[in-house]
Amino acid sequence: MSTSYKCPYCNIRYFSNCNSYSQHVNRCINLYDVSTEESNTEVSEVTDMLLDNDDFNRIEERQSVQEIENLPSGSEITDLFEYGDYDADASVSLEVISNIPERFEEILFESSRNEDSDVENLQNEDSNIERLQNEDLDVRSESSRNEDSDVEEFPNESYADLMTLVTKYNLNNKAGNAIIKFFNKHSNLPISPLPKNIETGRKYMDKMNLSRLLYYKHRILVHNNKEYFINYQPVIKCIENLLSNPEISQLFVYDYKKLEIENEQSYGEQYTGNWWKKAKESIPSVAYILSIILYSDATTTDTLGKGSLHPIYISLGNIPTWRRNKEDAKQLLGYLPILSAKDEREKKSSEFKKLVRETFHNSIKFLLDPLFTNDDDDGDGIELKIDNEIFWFFPRVSTIICDWPEACTFSLTYKSTNSNYPCHFCLVSKENLNNTRLRDDQMVLRNKENMLQYYNNGTTEKASLEPVFNYFWNIPNINVYVATVPDRMHHLDLGLYRYQIEFTKKLLFEAEGRSLVDKMNRRITLIPRHSELKIFSGGLQSIALLTADNYRNIMKVMVFVVDDLLNKDLSEVYVKWNEMYLLSRQETYILFSIIFYLVLYFI
Repeated sequence: MSTSYKCPYCNIRYFSNCNSYSQHVNRCINLYDVSTEESNTEVSEVTDMLLDNDDFNRIEERQSVQEIENLPSGSEITDLFEYGDYDADASVSLEVISNIPERFEEILFESSRNEDSDVENLQNEDSNIERLQNEDLDVRSESSRNEDSDVEEFPNESYADLMTLVTKYNLNNKAGNAIIKFFNKHSNLPISPLPKNIETGRKYMDKMNLSRLLYYKHRILVHNNKEYFINYQPVIKCIENLLSNPEISQLFVYDYKKLEIENEQSYGEQYTGNWWKKAKESIPSVAYILSIILYSDATTTDTLGKGSLHPIYISLGNIPTWRRNKEDAKQLLGYLPILSAKDEREKKSSEFKKLVRETFHNSIKFLLDPLFTNDDDDGDGIELKIDNEIFWFFPRVSTIICDWPEACTFSLTYKSTNSNYPCHFCLVSKENLNNTRLRDDQMVLRNKENMLQYYNNGTTEKASLEPVFNYFWNIPNINVYVATVPDRMHHLDLGLYRYQIEFTKKLLFEAEGRSLVDKMNRRITLIPRHSELKIFSGGLQSIALLTADNYRNIMKVMVFVVDDLLNKDLSEVYVKWNEMYLLSRQETYILFSIIFYLVLYFI
């Protein structure tokens, strides 16, 4: 007789009688009443950057900051790493992939069991639950013993196959848990070889030597008798992984597209920009531009337990922004080594600093050279397969997204803000960086030609440039000083807006002392609660501890907080900021409108 009641806790027992079902559940709940909310929650995308009020929702919610974009928080980098489309170690079998049906949950719900009797025998229920409890305690105890130690391999082949399947095909926790349920239901094994849920499997992988498991290893340097390695995926393989995703391949853009709004030249995606147009004109007409986007943030590795490594991510500008900002549209290209000095004296020496920069650029050269080794005078380019069709591409590095210290590393400019020319983008002196009335001849932009001249002449210090050859000088169609840009989170949320608030507090203090600053804080604490708004009950006393999300919440209310607090001009500054911030989030824009709002803000 078919059964219709399944225990929601153990997922093993089936009942056709309500009374038997109720008795079993009352017993089983003590063991299995463990929240699975964490494991069933969809992993958040790197796009949690949108403001929620009506005005801010005018911007397309498909576009997000963590473009980088935002490579901002450690958890987001962790998501990117966990969901990267990695090429697993050859020893890990993938036969299970072809044998698992596509609609796991439908099978789970539609499947039924036939039992010899309608009523389950519950006489051995207590002993079974006790046995399961003991097994669970043993597992937890073993997990506790191994919690702080790295593991070298998966517990068994089935466990390895499952996690390889999840990472290779970018499955979320819900889909992964459905696979576990399906396997446990039909395997008829007394003890499942799989983790209890995907979240547990991911945590287990975090403790593994993932660089050895999923990546190649290349020695880049020996310093102080210590070897330094790059753990990497071949860049071509990363690109192939991205293009193997059907959603991405369907949206992939091949050619330059001219964008006009109301008969005016407009810009949006990379392939609507002048750079793409010029790069396309420099290659054979039958070939296509493959836009390479690099993401870098050395400060995020601690959350992965890789504190001495420097992650580099890669994506493609041929993918529309809204799709590129999803976690499966980025690949972890590799981990670059971070050199250690033997003592403080060596750390401060110019020789060591030069070695650090040389090692970084040598590492980038090793990672990216496969894209350009055939890019000679004959223009070989590379061939890639998309939707079973071969296309001829010329890879071009279009954008390097990072924070300011990372930008200095890529451009090899001085990292000190006290240097004569601290901007990696231009040769404007530090005294004139806040001067909005500079003449054209005072605004010299950095480029390959003028920086290479300083390097060849041995006068790099005159341009606040490190005496190291920049790898990107050899890459076609890139001005590394223009292509290296900060992400929106670091530049706006944690950068300019934080400075604006600090400047406001200083301005209020100089006007009337502490009383005005306290008044501003009181206004913030009096803001009523709202489901879409974070409340700061202590005001802005600890601004250094605020996150990017905190600042975005403050943007929504700060216009009203400073209203009539000092003068009308102060309120206008925050109004113009919000207008500029909204404009920065638009998917398309006319160049004139950008210049107009920037002028308004800085006047």
